[in-house]
Amino acid sequence: MESGLSSLLSVSIDFETSHLFFPYIVHWLMGGLFALILVLNVVPFLAAVRRGERTLPILGESMDKFRFFGTLVLIVAYFYLMSVVGNLFPYTGYGFLFVSMVFVFLMSLMYMHTRTRRKVITAAINALVAPSLAWFILAKLFQITLP
Repeated sequence: MESGLSSLLSVSIDFETSHLFFPYIVHWLMGGLFALILVLNVVPFLAAVRRGERTLPILGESMDKFRFFGTLVLIVAYFYLMSVVGNLFPYTGYGFLFVSMVFVFLMSLMYMHTRTRRKVITAAINALVAPSLAWFILAKLFQITLP
């Protein structure tokens, strides 16, 4: 009886594959959420398009080219510079922290329709606080290595 209870309470960790546990969970959750989006939003929308009640939003509408291409450039620069800055401060997560601050601020400015002093200050505070909080939680509390 004692050996059966001790086997239930013992934990063995395979350190060669243990880091794959949470990515599997995240992949399945994202796949499930994607399926929900398809079923609840995309399928009814496409049915309405087929009936002629709605049109596809990407056809015939004007596009904000500055924001579209600006977003693409900022995303590419974000990932590239995160690696570059991360190599200047290896194993500290400062690449993530510093580049995320600039990225969030520039994205906020790009999508801000009217720039007032209050909105720019709010965007600057958000650009400092949000990445700092994420960096602190991930790098310091959970000890996750960041670029």
